[in-house]
Amino acid sequence: MRMVTKKLLKQITLFAENKPGRLASATKILSENGINVRAFTIADSGEFGIIRFVVDDADASLRHLRRAGFSVSETKVIGLEIPDTPGALFEISRALSDNDINIDYAYAYTSATPNKAILILQASDLKKAAGLLTELGFHLIESSP
Repeated sequence: MRMVTKKLLKQITLFAENKPGRLASATKILSENGINVRAFTIADSGEFGIIRFVVDDADASLRHLRRAGFSVSETKVIGLEIPDTPGALFEISRALSDNDINIDYAYAYTSATPNKAILILQASDLKKAAGLLTELGFHLIESSP
């Protein structure tokens, strides 16, 4: 399992007031420090938003965003290269479900590689999920996608 753990991605989670300009403020800090955002998602929870980033330098992101007064944390997630075909997400969700692993949240995008997509997911048992998906032949992304 140690090898699978090394393949997990670091995701930055930022909690911010749900108002215009907060995403711009955070991404300005990342941009000014040469940090590239590879993937992100925003979830609305009323007065506050949860912004999740996968970046090319998670440690520097945490440091710069904290210094600017943002409330941020780091979470391990699975980055998975999947076929960009009908049924791929079903295969993954069924395999996890059959092994009693819940997907807590996920976001995805198509890759520059033809017929490939990237899935970022958090699961109830991340190490078990990563091991299972690897056994099924899916490629885990070892660094930022």
